Amino acid sequence: MPKAYEVIADDLRRKIEDGRWRPGDRLPSEEELRRTYGKGAPTVRQALAELQTEGLIDKRHGKGTFVRVPRRPVLRTNERHQWEKNRARRSEEVRAGTGVTERDTGLTVDDLDFSADYHEIEAGEELAGQFDVPVGTVILERVYRTRYAVEPAPFNLTSSYLVRDTVAANPKLLDAANEPWPGGTHNQLRTVGIELDRIVEEVVAARPPTPQEARELGMSPGMAVIHLRKKCVDTTGRVVELSDIILPGDRTRLRFVTPLERWS
Repeated sequence: MPKAYEVIADDLRRKIEDGRWRPGDRLPSEEELRRTYGKGAPTVRQALAELQTEGLIDKRHGKGTFVRVPRRPVLRTNERHQWEKNRARRSEEVRAGTGVTERDTGLTVDDLDFSADYHEIEAGEELAGQFDVPVGTVILERVYRTRYAVEPAPFNLTSSYLVRDTVAANPKLLDAANEPWPGGTHNQLRTVGIELDRIVEEVVAARPPTPQEARELGMSPGMAVIHLRKKCVDTTGRVVELSDIILPGDRTRLRFVTPLERWS
């Protein structure tokens, strides 16, 4: 038998899904909901917390509870990597016209707001192990944020790492002012003679966001993020780029397509 808060949550959810309350609409106050359902404040608050965890509503301090405005969805597939590699040798005009973010979101370059911040750091044990270099090796850390210009939060939080000496032959790769780079990582590495053989992506965790992640991504309490680690491996088997990507679970879908060999 469903609990009282589940019954209330189901009814509120149905009204949102049926369009009685549309995105941006203010829900009745907790007092009004208490009278409507004949239940106490803790039960009503538990029902609202359920919907907030699902990403259906937002609670705004001092203003009330509102139907959450859906954010631009992102469909991230493993096919994106071959798509990007295919474009790495195209003209700059073609490469600049669209990138993997546009592919994942269906938006255009003009729809996006992009930022990049570069730092040089020394490799600790983990990064040194990932790149098979000595501890203390200089690493170029690149922090990327891309958002739909009409939304406040980025699509994800990306930290990318390169061994500085690997890309230093092209000084442009050391300067964040050259971002966004037409053609992305594949073309960047191509300028220093590196071709990628494969990209390994691993879901490290599906977990609650840290407070800082929740603030940056505009997430409500109870929502989850996906921590994805991406390794770019060149044709010699060397890891040449590593990225930690924090994806908000309320707007990101992951799709994996695995071609299978035919039986003869």
